[in-house]
Amino acid sequence: MSTGPVNIPRLVVAAPSSGAGKTTVATGLIAALAARGLAVSPHKVGPDYIDPGYHALAAGRPGRNLDAFLCGPERIAPLFLHGAAGADVAVVEGVMGLFDGASGRGELASTAHVAKLLRAPVVLVVDGSSQSRSVAALVHGFASWDPEVRLAGVILNRVASDRHEQLLREALEEGSGVPVLGALRRSAAVATPSRHLGLIPAVERSAEALRAVADMGELVASSVDLDALLELARTAPDLDAEPWDPSVEVTPVAAPASGRPRIALAGGAAFSFSYAENAELLGAAGAEVVPFDPLHASSLPEGTAGLVIGGGFPELYVRELSGNGPLRAAIAAFAAAGGPIAAECAGLLYLGRELDGLPMCGVLATDARMTERLTLGYRDAVALHDSPLAPAGTRLRGHEFHRTVCDPGAGELPAWGWHLPTGPRTEGFAGGNVHASYLHLHWAGAPALASSFTAAAADFAAGDFGAGTA
Repeated sequence: MSTGPVNIPRLVVAAPSSGAGKTTVATGLIAALAARGLAVSPHKVGPDYIDPGYHALAAGRPGRNLDAFLCGPERIAPLFLHGAAGADVAVVEGVMGLFDGASGRGELASTAHVAKLLRAPVVLVVDGSSQSRSVAALVHGFASWDPEVRLAGVILNRVASDRHEQLLREALEEGSGVPVLGALRRSAAVATPSRHLGLIPAVERSAEALRAVADMGELVASSVDLDALLELARTAPDLDAEPWDPSVEVTPVAAPASGRPRIALAGGAAFSFSYAENAELLGAAGAEVVPFDPLHASSLPEGTAGLVIGGGFPELYVRELSGNGPLRAAIAAFAAAGGPIAAECAGLLYLGRELDGLPMCGVLATDARMTERLTLGYRDAVALHDSPLAPAGTRLRGHEFHRTVCDPGAGELPAWGWHLPTGPRTEGFAGGNVHASYLHLHWAGAPALASSFTAAAADFAAGDFGAGTA
């Protein structure tokens, strides 16, 4: 049933390029607004898993991704409304530069594209270091590039002094026509540590991450006109869309006599990359989703009928994961018994024989190691063989992001095929009861994955399965 147009005050925090301070400003803004007693809904443009973790700490509710490539432009407004239900205001952090989208595909999946789909005003975070009057030319160019993008304000970052701020403000007032809504001084207190794939996830930093988020909130609250930003967010018009509903997206699976099939979902510091909608779709499909932490659990949750292992940083916890022999043996036994497993990136590494020379679960006939080379990019993929996750021929979109390699990179029955500028590629492991790949998937873009995997778990729970591994 249609609910009619919906209005949630909202704004998009963007920047001319990566590294300008979007995450600091967005996370600080979420924290500062939450400190005022507002219910803030945090969102992130693109496939990033790490920034939403900081957003979630600041907001006290899940950080959600809005990726027009992975999920389709038509789902952006519905997914936004689903995540922002009950919120007083929503803050959407952009990705890369404002107009940077999927390579070779125009504006698709760019911050500007998502801002237009959400009909949201944009606030541009500009790194003011090493410039003064030139800032006006920069902002003027971004404001005039696409008339459909409403660049409604600027927040200056890394400002050196009062005099520097005055010069920047005067230039923008004279030459851009875009109001300055705040200016942040350089501050080492709000720096978030990073490593080979970006910021260190909030789940790994615990008390330190909470302190960093609090510092960001205090900095933004003292440096930005929060009232003006709230007024700007309230100028966003109604969205004529229905909130995304996982129960509408999937066909519920008939539960076996034993009840809803229990699907164990790996989490914790080593496997922190997961989209909230994936678990919601599994639940809507009829599964009971039970999180567990492979760093600490000595066995799979009791009654596990399916296992999902997402992305993360197993290479940083390789000794702990390898040292947890009971769980590795339990996962190998589960796979050998025919238990369905869906693993991506970190999960792929964990299921292999070795990671950096240390034993892993041994479910897959592959060895993994860290490298200096970053593999990154969106992929248009097709499933090459049947698996618990998807039947052969399934077409969907995913994202690669890793500095590890597997040898071999594909099994006798590869999971996916796609084309790169260098030619066709096959990747991953499928067949039998296992699907493992480097490809990160947002299941909202292909909700049949949840139905397929839940059905495989229900079959296993009912004893209707075939044992074996990929």
